[in-house]
Amino acid sequence: MTTQEIVSKLWNLCNVLRDDGITYHQYVTELTYILFLKMAKETGAESQIPAAYRWDELTAKSGIELKKFYKELLAYLGENCTGRVREIYQGAATNIDEPKNLEKIITTIDGLDWYSAREEGLGNLYEGLLEKNANEKKSGAGQYFTPRVLIDVMTRLMKPQPGERCNDPACGTFGFMIAAHQYVKEHTDDFYDLNADEAKFEREEAFTGCELVHDTHRLALMNAMLHGIDGPILLGDTLSNAGKALHDFDLVLTNPPFGTKKGGERATRDDFTFPTSNKQLNFLQHIYRSLTTEVNRNGRAAVVLPDNVLFADGDGEKIRCDLMDKCNLHTILRLPTGIFYAQGVKTNVLFFTRGTSDKGNTKEVWFYDLRTNMPSFGKTTPLKKEHFADFEKAYEAEDRHAVQDERWSVFTREQVAEKGNSLDLGLIRDDSVLDYNDLPDPADSAEEAAANLEEAVDLLMSVVKELRALEVQD
Repeated sequence: MTTQEIVSKLWNLCNVLRDDGITYHQYVTELTYILFLKMAKETGAESQIPAAYRWDELTAKSGIELKKFYKELLAYLGENCTGRVREIYQGAATNIDEPKNLEKIITTIDGLDWYSAREEGLGNLYEGLLEKNANEKKSGAGQYFTPRVLIDVMTRLMKPQPGERCNDPACGTFGFMIAAHQYVKEHTDDFYDLNADEAKFEREEAFTGCELVHDTHRLALMNAMLHGIDGPILLGDTLSNAGKALHDFDLVLTNPPFGTKKGGERATRDDFTFPTSNKQLNFLQHIYRSLTTEVNRNGRAAVVLPDNVLFADGDGEKIRCDLMDKCNLHTILRLPTGIFYAQGVKTNVLFFTRGTSDKGNTKEVWFYDLRTNMPSFGKTTPLKKEHFADFEKAYEAEDRHAVQDERWSVFTREQVAEKGNSLDLGLIRDDSVLDYNDLPDPADSAEEAAANLEEAVDLLMSVVKELRALEVQD
């Protein structure tokens, strides 16, 4: 049984729970509680779980007894354990009322082909479930789930290195950090090229995150654990003063949440130069301030942001200017529409490198338009790696000016300033829309229409004259 088949089987169990009023997101959270115990048994990691609350104890019970024991187990692990176990189960409560439904889930999980799952990677299995959840519109999870192909492209271009401190300040289910961790593993022979201290750093310190939503934070912890990552994942708000602790990073990869803060209030951070109620602008400030400025390091970021960040005036313009001063904002990728749950949202990826000084770091900004004259992406037309191939070539070209691609364009810092410091640039002509510039001059068109009408009237009058003449002859 492949990982994909296991994912489908587990996902189909959600149908069993609909009668219990369980939402997709609650189901994934519930699966996390149960899968953790099973995976701990399969990986030989049960030592962190008290003997009385391990997988075999759960499978030995049924009916009302099972339901009662399961509730007791959740409470005990969340209150009395330590480390990741406590973090995952803290505040845990079941939404399953019907004992036979709970029993069916446990029995199904116990009967799966766990040998195959281990071979393909338990982390892959769990990520498959998270992706299913994100793709199910009713779950609402796609709001925080970034398409895997986009995560991989951003990670590949940013090239995380061993020894670097990587962070996602709005980490969702931890997808970016898992991709960065995987990239380093692949380039170091699963860390075997590193010495013991270096490998320990990768496992325990290199990949970190922060997540505001408790249930999502739980999924992130589980995801990290299954991928062998023990770096801290904070439960909290990066835009509060707690976020001040997130700094001195070599690499930030992230897709911050869209929208404004609840009630439209400004961020509670007291160290932002330009406080605003726009979440993305605040996250952008946090990100470029969190990058290291050390000369021998390479503080850099790739960030998914909606279009409004590119053109918002007032504080928006000030933040863009500050970004272009403190960092080299070298590339903006205009993303296609339809790749996120919120269909109408137009997004971009901003790539920038922190300068060692605070002024004049951006000389020119390159744009790649992957939006115009592109298919409408969604379930029927999924976004694939191939769609990014030309962009990656242009991005990594030794001489960007030599690249021959109509989607690739550049604006100097002076040209950006002339446009009011707006970065809403780089889009090519849309072949599906009539270009206003191609229309003739309105005055000329009116004159031509009048002339044609006059000609038509003259022709009609001549016909009338001929008919009158015929009448006279008769």
